[in-house]
Amino acid sequence: MSQEAGHGHYYVPAPSTYPMTGSIALLFMGFGAAFSVNRLPIGYGLLTIGFAILFYMCFVWFRTVARESESGKFSAQVGQSFRWGMTWFIFSEVMFFAAFFGALYYMRIYSVPWLADLEHKVLWPDFTGDWPTAGPGIREKFMPMGPWGLPAINTLILLTSGVTVTWAHWALKLNKRGQLKLGLFLTFALGFLFVGLQAYEYGHAYSDLNLKLTTGAYGASFYMLTGFHGFHVTLGSIMLLVIWFRVMAGHFTPENHFGFEGVAWYWHFVDVVWLGLFIFVYWLV
Repeated sequence: MSQEAGHGHYYVPAPSTYPMTGSIALLFMGFGAAFSVNRLPIGYGLLTIGFAILFYMCFVWFRTVARESESGKFSAQVGQSFRWGMTWFIFSEVMFFAAFFGALYYMRIYSVPWLADLEHKVLWPDFTGDWPTAGPGIREKFMPMGPWGLPAINTLILLTSGVTVTWAHWALKLNKRGQLKLGLFLTFALGFLFVGLQAYEYGHAYSDLNLKLTTGAYGASFYMLTGFHGFHVTLGSIMLLVIWFRVMAGHFTPENHFGFEGVAWYWHFVDVVWLGLFIFVYWLV
């Protein structure tokens, strides 16, 4: 985004209908989700309508902001606001994952050993408190997901994507448009490959390891952490794809490119979170 160019004032856009459009989309999605979990056929139709409206809103709203940026309406002060906004957004995401990592730590270090001590042997005499565990009272057997194989491959994929997006960033600063396009393409391609391999991993965990979201403490923490991370990788890959389309359209210069830079920040955050997941969810089981 052109944070350096523009007028000497803070650009304030005209009144917009996009927030109302997004609210309508969320209304359809909320009712659709409620009806779908109760197995009512109308729910799937409402979900489809909600996602369609949300996609339309994102497309036209992002297009409007991109046009404002390319027309030189954003001053340095506007660019600073964008940077602070993205910084606080990523901080909120850090706190989001910190809550789940904290829950995993509490279960492994405190609650599971407590449930296996002498005071609780009366209730669950066969429960040993070893991790990974589904918890006391759950007799269904499962196998934990090991770190090697697909998780290790996905780790290599995400680390490589961090290198390619940095390579693309340097290309943009040096105005090497060919390298920029290639680096961005490789980054979002690796991101979508990661999501595809994670979906395959979930199928393997469900059918071969009997590892499910309902498999007590371990299953719930495994799917909540890896699932939300996969969702963030999907969003990040879509964001990178949008930036790639903008690059193909000739947007961004070596001096003004916060649209690219903000997405790169987000992608590095996704990489760091995955390293924590690989260590504490897959490796140290």
